[in-house]
Amino acid sequence: MSISQAQESENKSGRGEPIFQDLKELDEDQSPVTIIDSLCMQCGKNGLTKLLLTKIPHYKDIILMSFECENCGFTNNELQNGGKINEKGVRIKLEVVDKKDLNRQVVKSDYTSVAIPKLNFEIPSQSQKGEITTLEGIIDRSITGLEQDQPRRREENPETAAEIELFISKLQSLKTIDEPFTIVFEDITGETHVENLNGLRKDPQCSVIQFVRSEAENKTLGIFEENNDELLKPMDPGSFTLEELEGEVLTFPTNCPKCNTPCSTNMKMTNIPHFKEVVIMATTCDQCGHKTNEVKSGCGIESQGVRMKVKVNGKEDFSRDVLKSETCSMEIPELELEVGPDALGGRFTTVEGIIVATKDQLLSNTSFFGDSADKNVTKEMDKFLSKLDQVLDGTYPVTIVLDDPAGNSYIQSLADIGCDDRLEITKYERSFQQNDELGINDMKVENYETD
Repeated sequence: MSISQAQESENKSGRGEPIFQDLKELDEDQSPVTIIDSLCMQCGKNGLTKLLLTKIPHYKDIILMSFECENCGFTNNELQNGGKINEKGVRIKLEVVDKKDLNRQVVKSDYTSVAIPKLNFEIPSQSQKGEITTLEGIIDRSITGLEQDQPRRREENPETAAEIELFISKLQSLKTIDEPFTIVFEDITGETHVENLNGLRKDPQCSVIQFVRSEAENKTLGIFEENNDELLKPMDPGSFTLEELEGEVLTFPTNCPKCNTPCSTNMKMTNIPHFKEVVIMATTCDQCGHKTNEVKSGCGIESQGVRMKVKVNGKEDFSRDVLKSETCSMEIPELELEVGPDALGGRFTTVEGIIVATKDQLLSNTSFFGDSADKNVTKEMDKFLSKLDQVLDGTYPVTIVLDDPAGNSYIQSLADIGCDDRLEITKYERSFQQNDELGINDMKVENYETD
């Protein structure tokens, strides 16, 4: 039975229990592990496979599989995605400077390629199964793979065996960190994650870039566009007006992002005064009660990016309307807090609402930290949340900075004309990298008919 079929049968049973459960919510007598007999590919006898369907906070639903054969001792561990594929791929570049970096935990999928430019070394996508490991574990696994056929090579091709021995010694030297090196993870599914050793603060050694998949990469993942003539048929000119669309709430079927139960999403187009048209979408799941609200721009990408800085000194500033698009990042310098564009998504709220949303997300999810850092991280988290409470009480003035390279975000001014004395709005020219992340560099707006 597939995962989707299992979810469907579970929903029909009326129990309302999600397949991918949070381990913290389980009772002591509940066993979330499923054990089945499986054929050992090493000796041909029967072994045991253990399946665990769970959630990684700030990540997604996953399937952990562990196989062990009592006859020959063969073991194998795998990780598979149990949820939806992300809309974008991810490229993570990490500078390894000391031995602590070798202990960083890494979640990588089947489609993750790993490259070490210093050695001109690459582990291709789909050559290894997804797993939860460390940087040192990735290096050790590469060394083990290269050493596997060395005895035979020494007999049949001594020169090749000597070259591989030399390369293995280079991989071994990486673990001593004689000098810093760079490791690059690229995953078209966007499901790779590298542990941040700085807790809630920005990791200066790690850069994360999301990119739009090409058509060939989508086909690799089994994602194809629907060639439905009825869907692709353009609307007749004058069949509707913008005013009619603004006054209508559209409803379309979708699946709950938490329990995957079929539900409905309501969508409405509205006009924000002195700004532009936006699309507001709201989803409520009757099965598990999960609610989501999302805002998307109803217009195209602006010619310039926008950076907005507002000083929050009291309740008057808390009431300002805020439109944060899905391409907008947020920063609170006084708290050393940086929030990427995907963390809170697009939303239309207030200054107070966006701070509360940040706090709620920190409370409901735990960032991906190692077990050895749990106590320190807990103390740091409690200290950080107490500062957020002071901000919401109005006793801790802060500055909120919204940076949107697409120019589709907005903060309400308390002045009749222009910005008030606590609001600063600056427009800027986007960099090549920002244009690349928005997909502008690949756009062709002239002579595209000839392609």
